[in-house]
Amino acid sequence: MRSLRLRGGGFLRINRDLKSGKCSSAVEARLLRFWEAKNVKRGGELMWVDLLLIDVNSTMMQATIYANRLSRFRSKLAAGTMFTISGFDVTRCAQNFRLTDSPLMIRFNDSTAFDELTKPVSPLPEEGFRFRDHSELIGLANTNAHLPDIVGEITAVKINVSGTPGEKSRLMATIKLDKDSTVTLSLFESQAETFHKRLEDMHGDPKVVVATSINPKMIGGGLFLNATSGTHVYFDKETKAGEYYFYKLVARDNGVSSAAPLLKGYAKVETLTISELTSFVASAQPQDIDFVCTGKVVRLDVDKGWCYVACAKCSKKLQRTVSALECLRCNNPNAVGVLRYRLELAIADSTAEGTFVCFDGVMTKLHNLRASEAGQMLAAEGENPVGATVYQ
Repeated sequence: MRSLRLRGGGFLRINRDLKSGKCSSAVEARLLRFWEAKNVKRGGELMWVDLLLIDVNSTMMQATIYANRLSRFRSKLAAGTMFTISGFDVTRCAQNFRLTDSPLMIRFNDSTAFDELTKPVSPLPEEGFRFRDHSELIGLANTNAHLPDIVGEITAVKINVSGTPGEKSRLMATIKLDKDSTVTLSLFESQAETFHKRLEDMHGDPKVVVATSINPKMIGGGLFLNATSGTHVYFDKETKAGEYYFYKLVARDNGVSSAAPLLKGYAKVETLTISELTSFVASAQPQDIDFVCTGKVVRLDVDKGWCYVACAKCSKKLQRTVSALECLRCNNPNAVGVLRYRLELAIADSTAEGTFVCFDGVMTKLHNLRASEAGQMLAAEGENPVGATVYQ
């Protein structure tokens, strides 16, 4: 925090006085949001609760309460409440999945005092966000460095619920950011169901959405924003930032207009055999569909290669020139290239065999090995992964 109020008066400043270690001084802050962090590999075991705090200078800082200390503080946790916090540890933030721009965070210990505050020394901001525009989100995509926030116009919603055990419910919201750039926000399981229920309970469709702590990913050349455990969603005028954006849209539209109609019904994910899927693709009109198809990988078809050279910034395939690689999307004649998967799998079940094309994210999940790492392994064996095998 930039300002810590000492018991005897005066302030500490984060850039001069606050260092890693124990701090017995007090800080006045508002609790913006909090959420549980669970270990999915251990059946959802609770590890800690993350808090996002904001001080008088609008500086946001992450705080953590480990599960073994949570019973002391859980009843006090309420978003929007102001607190005096003292007797805590100050540690450095992890470099991945950063929630704030501060390099430091607060960690509650056995001596921490956490008391509700009704009259702070100075007024505390009521909200705080780290909004990023489309180009900034692309820059953060696939880095796992920061979990930024977004605000935009919500134009469509689709939710898929699968009856197959182990399959997740997924909601995909299409959001238009500034300059008419469009992104897809994906929420899973309980977050998807909560989002959908809120839409059903509303008297009209919302126009603006604010989403916090999202993880940007580039998949197949498109920008997708995946929700995390820290993602909170606010509609229309539930926040001042959303209200400002709402009236900006109204001014642009020259009058109060209703939001675009949203698809709020559940779309059942169809379970198909490969034979049924092949027949459907051959006869149906082009469309986006979701389906569950179970089969066995019988071979890899590498006649067209297993990877392609992509732009390191936007993941679009680079075009070769005489002496360089050019990205047409970024308009960069000297783009930095990285390997991305583009692999054709022959998958069969008891009814038929079909070809499925898998791109970078899917293949990485299958064997936990990035395309660049696979390329390094081939290079070590004397093969050139960028030569004859790159998909053109």
